[in-house]
Amino acid sequence: MDITATNITLRRGGKILCEGLDLHASAGELTAVIGASGSGKTTLLNCLALLERVNEGQLRIGGRDMTTVPESARRRFWRDSAAFIFQDYGLIDAETVAYNVMMSTPPLFRRRALTNPAVNEALSSVRLEGRGGEKVATLSGGEKQRVGLARAMYKNAAIIFADEPTASLDHENRDLVIELLRQAAARGATIVLATHDDAAITAADHRLHLGTHPATV
Repeated sequence: MDITATNITLRRGGKILCEGLDLHASAGELTAVIGASGSGKTTLLNCLALLERVNEGQLRIGGRDMTTVPESARRRFWRDSAAFIFQDYGLIDAETVAYNVMMSTPPLFRRRALTNPAVNEALSSVRLEGRGGEKVATLSGGEKQRVGLARAMYKNAAIIFADEPTASLDHENRDLVIELLRQAAARGATIVLATHDDAAITAADHRLHLGTHPATV
């Protein structure tokens, strides 16, 4: 599911973060959005993920114009196609790891989450096997970041957005996260990440550098 942004302008708080920006993120590839702090990486990622609106320009996802779609279409996009790995984790601390991976509430949900093979597989892939019953509040920052990645793996999302996904990780776990994102791309997912991590930037197929006018690839 490709993402194409054309002639995008972002303004926040009276400041122009970027203007005239073009981006194309293809299925099966990893695209890194890079730039100095305050250059608009997270804002652009949020706009591509339909969490915020662009000020000008057009955003197409999977060939459909998504620039000004209604809230119902945004909810369907998130339900059916997308996952987001947040820099601040985006987890519910009072709930278990397994709950946060599944993020839904069917009957007897908590019991099912702990025994769900797909949840266990996702946790194993990020080296958190057997940790599904633990409360998220007890985890380290790096472990919380890996729970966010496990959620994306569990969902098997067509598009994965990741905001500084390696920021809280040591070298070993950083390499693991990058490899898992590469594997997700290899199975056909579109991966877009905001990062300042040299290893993640090197692993990307394409790079968009914010803070230059126009943004450079």
